Amino acid sequence: MSFFDDDEPPTRAARPRRPAAAPRSGSGSATTRTRASSAPAGAPGDPQQLMVRRAGALGISVLALILLVVGVKGCLNGRANNALKDYNRNVGAIVTDSNTQVSKPLFALLAGGRTTNPLDLQQNVNQVRVTAEEDVKRGRALDVPGDMKDAQYHLLEVLTLRSGAVQKIADDLPNLGGNQAQQAANRIGGQMSVFLASDVVYSQRVVPFVQETLAKHDISDQPAVASVFLPDIQWLDPAFIRKELTGKGSGRTSTTPAPGTHGHGLLSVSVGTTSLQPSVTNRVPGGAKPVFSVKFANQGENDEFDVGLKVSVVPGTGRPIDVQKRVDQTTKGGGEITVQVPLGRAPPLNTPVRVTVTIDKVPGEVNTTNNTQTYTVIFSR
Repeated sequence: MSFFDDDEPPTRAARPRRPAAAPRSGSGSATTRTRASSAPAGAPGDPQQLMVRRAGALGISVLALILLVVGVKGCLNGRANNALKDYNRNVGAIVTDSNTQVSKPLFALLAGGRTTNPLDLQQNVNQVRVTAEEDVKRGRALDVPGDMKDAQYHLLEVLTLRSGAVQKIADDLPNLGGNQAQQAANRIGGQMSVFLASDVVYSQRVVPFVQETLAKHDISDQPAVASVFLPDIQWLDPAFIRKELTGKGSGRTSTTPAPGTHGHGLLSVSVGTTSLQPSVTNRVPGGAKPVFSVKFANQGENDEFDVGLKVSVVPGTGRPIDVQKRVDQTTKGGGEITVQVPLGRAPPLNTPVRVTVTIDKVPGEVNTTNNTQTYTVIFSR
């Protein structure tokens, strides 16, 4: 027996175990593949669940887009409606200013014109004109919605008509006291017609276009401001204008003439150097267009205004020639005046014609026997 028999043999150190390698793709045990295929539905990476999630996200995005579009559209509609309302309010403000700051003071000044120096009256009316021009500028500066372009066109027409008429009236006011008084009154009466036209355009164009546009957008709580710039149709009458502005006039607007006598007397009629006589045949060089000089006098106790006269040439055959003229003023107590009356066209030559000259009757005139005279005239070359 060996000396070392009792000793245990030496043991080897345990070698560490190599970890098992993960199965390669497409390989592995049946058990592993079975476990992978039995993973629950909905696990990460499941294609069906991924499609569901994508569909849900798309639906939410579409819904958000629809809400955004609806919101933007509602905002735009609200903004458009507010713009229409603002335009209507601004039009009303300008027209109100035209009524109260232009029309009202203008006619107050004109009604008191008889007690005001013509130049002072003109200066005061020009101040009103400045306000009218400012209304035009305000109208042009408006923020106009596209649907209101027709209303805007006619609004500017209204404001421009009024501003221009005020200017022309102011220009003619000093002429009411001179020899052209009646012509000035006629022109002022024409500008009053412009005011009337502006009222018609506003009521028949501006207001309907604005209201129709508001109704198209279902806006029903916006009233229209009325405008009557011409306060009284009497201002269309030149005789009324002269009476109001100067205290003088023919009285056509009144049925009661001033106290005292009224009337005129025809003094003489001549053509060139030939003075016509009523009881003889008058031979007158005809020329192309003869001119009659008519002289008459105011034989009453009152000044007369807007006096008419007429020269009528009546041939034996053919069409008569009638010419009318008007005299602004004649002076009481025998004031004489001579009026030149061009015949306008050549009378018949070398044949007798009847010439009648007449001074129109004025209000309050009783005796008209000396207002008319008839002459026999032969016009020759």
